[in-house]
Amino acid sequence: MDSAHSDRHPVPEGDDDPDTAVLALKILVAGGFGVGKTTLVGAVSEIRPLRTEERLTEAGREVDDLDGVERKTTTTVAMDFGRITIREGLSVYLFGTPGQDRFWFLWDELAQGALGAVVLADTRRLTDCFPAVDFFEHRGIPFVVAVNRFAGTREYGPEDVARALDLDAGTPVLLCDARRRASGKEVLINLVEHAGRVHAARLLADAPAVG
Repeated sequence: MDSAHSDRHPVPEGDDDPDTAVLALKILVAGGFGVGKTTLVGAVSEIRPLRTEERLTEAGREVDDLDGVERKTTTTVAMDFGRITIREGLSVYLFGTPGQDRFWFLWDELAQGALGAVVLADTRRLTDCFPAVDFFEHRGIPFVVAVNRFAGTREYGPEDVARALDLDAGTPVLLCDARRRASGKEVLINLVEHAGRVHAARLLADAPAVG
């Protein structure tokens, strides 16, 4: 599948109703190391998710910052992949990006053709979000920030997180639980709606003046 554009899957043979075609969108799930990207993709995916996780080793201890996620034993080395149907006729393909610096060379490839992105945040390690926020802002890819609510951590409101990350005005900040399918789906719906508004505004701005 060429993800550079939204795809319409062929209508099944014998069905000539074009409304049965499925619109497929590509969304990235990004964020820092151990923030819950693999968990979110696995929670919302209606298919068995593809995972490329490897166990953490002593060799990587000096480059993998485990502060706040000391119990984490694996890491994504390429991507996570899942699929979810938002509504009839609209499917979303999810690509979870690796969170560690040494795998960021994969981000440009994964970002090709993406409608938008979810940047997962952990308030214990909020600075880990900055690389993902900068990446999507500089490339003009619409995104939302989803604060993954870990048990026992201090809670901050969306406005506090937006100020701390110095987000552009209008960038949505949501609270979520990456383990819960309903919570993750709500984040994705908000992203699709936000991306739709951003792309519509760009089309309007690029339209030639009349008269």
